[in-house]
Amino acid sequence: MSTNFHDLIQGFHNFKANTLLQEAEFFDRLAHGQNPKTLVIACCDSRADPAILMGCKPGDLFVVRNVAALVPSEEEAGSPDAVLAAVEYAVKHLDIHHVIVMGHSNCGGIQGLLHKEKIANERHTSGWVALAQPVLDELEAENPYEPLALRCRRCEEGAVLLSIENLLSYAWIRERVDEGSLSLHALYYDMAAGNLCVWDAEKEDFVATVAH
Repeated sequence: MSTNFHDLIQGFHNFKANTLLQEAEFFDRLAHGQNPKTLVIACCDSRADPAILMGCKPGDLFVVRNVAALVPSEEEAGSPDAVLAAVEYAVKHLDIHHVIVMGHSNCGGIQGLLHKEKIANERHTSGWVALAQPVLDELEAENPYEPLALRCRRCEEGAVLLSIENLLSYAWIRERVDEGSLSLHALYYDMAAGNLCVWDAEKEDFVATVAH
């Protein structure tokens, strides 16, 4: 069922009555400042909201979302660059302790990378998803006859790892990682399976998380 603008406005008033006013003290504290410890870089996809998926409340996460959850390297970053502005603010001003890059299955951005003809006339989209081209190039070199569905999945996962690698191209991030004050995490949300997977460096694979 589609949601129109008036439904969204009514949704706010429902939130205000059922949550905002009921937890007035909590929201009053938030009104005076934020202190999140985790930055999440996620996709714009309407089905993959990191706060909802990870059961977070307002104030828990600092979130930047873009097509395919990509992070440009220092050499590729635009000037200005909205993603890096958010990352820089989170790291240098909010002093966050964790950065999560979260990709997901059935990602339209990665589909665009695999089917460039579909976005050939979309300058901004095609230019942005091209940041993940190195992942696709490597996969095609490894196995040019890989089934498309598997290649898409591996490209979605690889793009997450590339974004982690690109984050480390910034000296002010790498320094904090090296000293242990900042940790980087790679996640992949498998919508069909209903799993949130975390990168396991030893297994060199994304492994489904389990409840504690």
